[in-house]
Order: sequence, then C-alpha cells, then structure tokens
Amino acid sequence: MSEATKRQLLGWIEQDRDALVDFFSGFVKAKSPNPPGDTREAAGFLCKFLDGKGIAYKIIAPQATMPNIVSSFTGPSAGRHLVLNGHIDVFPAGDGTGWKRDPWSGEVADGVVWGRGAADMKGGTSASFITYAYLHRIRGELKGKLTLTAVSDEETGGRWGTRYLLENHADECLGDCVLNGEPSSPQTVRFGEKGALRVVLTVTTPGAHGAYAHRSASATKIAACLIQDLEKLTELEPQMPDEVRRALAPPEVHAATEHGLGPGASDYISKVVVNVGVVRGGLKVNMIPGECVMELDIRIPIGLDQARLRAALSSILGAYPEVSMTVTEAHCYEPSWCDPKGEMLELIRANAHAVTGILPQPITTLAGTDCRYWRQRGIPAYVYGPSPGNMGTKDEGVAVDEFLGVVRTHVLSAYDYLMAPNS
Repeated sequence: MSEATKRQLLGWIEQDRDALVDFFSGFVKAKSPNPPGDTREAAGFLCKFLDGKGIAYKIIAPQATMPNIVSSFTGPSAGRHLVLNGHIDVFPAGDGTGWKRDPWSGEVADGVVWGRGAADMKGGTSASFITYAYLHRIRGELKGKLTLTAVSDEETGGRWGTRYLLENHADECLGDCVLNGEPSSPQTVRFGEKGALRVVLTVTTPGAHGAYAHRSASATKIAACLIQDLEKLTELEPQMPDEVRRALAPPEVHAATEHGLGPGASDYISKVVVNVGVVRGGLKVNMIPGECVMELDIRIPIGLDQARLRAALSSILGAYPEVSMTVTEAHCYEPSWCDPKGEMLELIRANAHAVTGILPQPITTLAGTDCRYWRQRGIPAYVYGPSPGNMGTKDEGVAVDEFLGVVRTHVLSAYDYLMAPNS
C-alpha cells in the first residue's frame, strides 16, 4: 500500500470538506421513513451523486418503492472483494412535534448535521458512498474488487434489502469482508450483535360489564401479570464463546462501551432484554377487557440461541392458558459475531486512531444490523460509525467532525484492506 496515496485521499477529503457535509445534509433532507418504507426520494438523491461522479450502478427493486443501489468495480490486479453496506430507510419522525428543528431539515448548525436518520444511518451510508467515490477515482491502482450496497429495507427486517441481495445476487454482494457505518461511536468498533425474537401475545377472556367481575377475568390484568413473569427471561445465562468473552473483558473495553452507548450499557451486552413495545386492550372504561394484545421485542445475547429462549418463553406461557402466541419470523434471528481480532477490525482501529486520536475498542452491540446476513454466511462484517446516543429520538444529529472522522477512517481502511500485501 502507498502512504503517498493515503495522504492524497486525506487531502481530497479536507479539500472537499464542505461538499461532503452538504452531501450528508442533503441525504438527511431526502425523506425515507420506514414505515411506510418508500425510499425513492432518498435513493434518487444517492443515484444523482453517483451520476455526478460518472459511476455506473444498478437498481435492484423487488419492491418498487424500496429500491436498492448496487455498484461494483474491479482493480487491474487480483485481490480480495470488499463490500460497503449501508441502509437508506430510517425511523419515522412523526409530525415533528417536540423537535427543535424540522426532522427533515438536514440543517447544519452548532457543528452538527440535524435530522431524522442522521445517526441511523445516513451519516454512515454517506461515508460508504464517499469512500466508494474516492476509491473509484484511483481504481487503476487498486487490487481486487469493491462493491457498494445501499438498501431500503433494514428497519423492517431486510426481506427486500440486504437479505434479498444475498439470496439473489450473492456473486456480486457477498464478498470477502464487509465495512458498515451503522452508529457505533468513535470509541468502539463492533464485531458482533445480539439476536432477536419478536412475538405477539394475545390474552383472550369472555369480557363483561366492568361491575361484573365475577363473570370474567380481565385480559389486561392477566397481561400485567404476564409482563412481570416475562422478566424471568432476563435471568437466562448465555454461554458466551471464549473469544468473545476475552475480547469484552478488558477494562478499557468496558469503559469504551459505557462512553459510547451510555452508562450501564456494558451490563446488558450479556443479558436478555425484554421490551413490551406495544400493549392494546379494552374498549371502554366500564367494560372488563376481553382481549389484550402485546407485541414483544426480545434481544438475545451472544451465547444464547433461539431454541433455548423459545423453550423458556413457552414454559412461562404454560401458566397462562388464556394466552396465544404468534411469532413474527421476519424479525427473528440468531446472535452473530466474527473475529474480534480480524484484519479489517485492526485496520479500522489503526486508522481511526491516526485520524481522530481515539483508539476504538472491539465490542458487540445491543441492537441489530444487516451485518448479520454476512456473518451468517461466514463473512466477517464490522461496524464503525458515529455516536448512537440520539438515534431514534427527537433532535437526532451527528457532529460534523465526528462524521468526517468516520469518512476518513472508512476511506483509509477500505484502501488498506484492498491493497494488503497478500490480497
């Protein structure tokens, strides 16, 4: 690899600083909330960027309103295949009530790019596009192959996004390694993540007039008792692989996790988390509810599998004959991880330290990303992106300097991976 080329790449980023921030800001302005999941406006913005760089790409859209963007180029020398992955869709923003700024403003103020999806993950996806464009500019001196994938169905499970691409376009999209810009914080780089089990529990009773408690049990009261019992799932102990346990054990990793994800986060990496996200029950204040529906999102730590969790859940439900369960299979997946000392992870750490002064620590994350689809196929996939502290909340935003640090780290790490001596 050429240090002169790396200096040139960093020089281009500094020279283009304002344009890169404008690109990120413009991407945030292009609405893409999921649900409903129509990302055509934001995808069109990204395509316009590639068109302006003279970069060929294709649209793969098994659902017309959810286009995926894929582009690849090959260097003149044989080498490895790196995939850059990011998603276009973001959380909904509601009607903007309670936001200090319009959630789709993309406003740059106080050193921050503001708006829905800035952290999750338009900042990281912007870094992928910028990385791809700069390396495309020097493609004549690169080894191997670089592929860009921008998907539109991450927030609702990936059926029409990454999952679809790997099931139907694996030759182009699988690769040898994946670099993803989901929010991680400058303090951490992520090599694994929890799994998930989503279920709908329905409590059914006869129901009755509110004064006639002798006629029927209350579906909502049963649900309240069940919610308490579901906390027993958090007592399940994972059998974490030795490599993962060793990687997470050092005090500096604990400190980085707390800094990047907030105080207490490190305690939850190895725990089951039960979130009763939705509860619906009752028709009128003076009626005993005959139905209560609960939607659960259960996060599964590395070292615990779906089978063991489902067995424990079934055991709890055995005491509640009034309850039926439906599993939302599209949102169920096992925990995933890859080498916590992998080559790309070490490149990210070295380059991040060089350009930001912060040495990110290897951790596993609390939520899920599309990286799991590659890890499930044996392909290492790593996450390095901006801070996640305000993702999914009002007044979401990413500091400009943090965004540019992610850009520099991605550009240099992708270059180093492709140009490694044995690639």
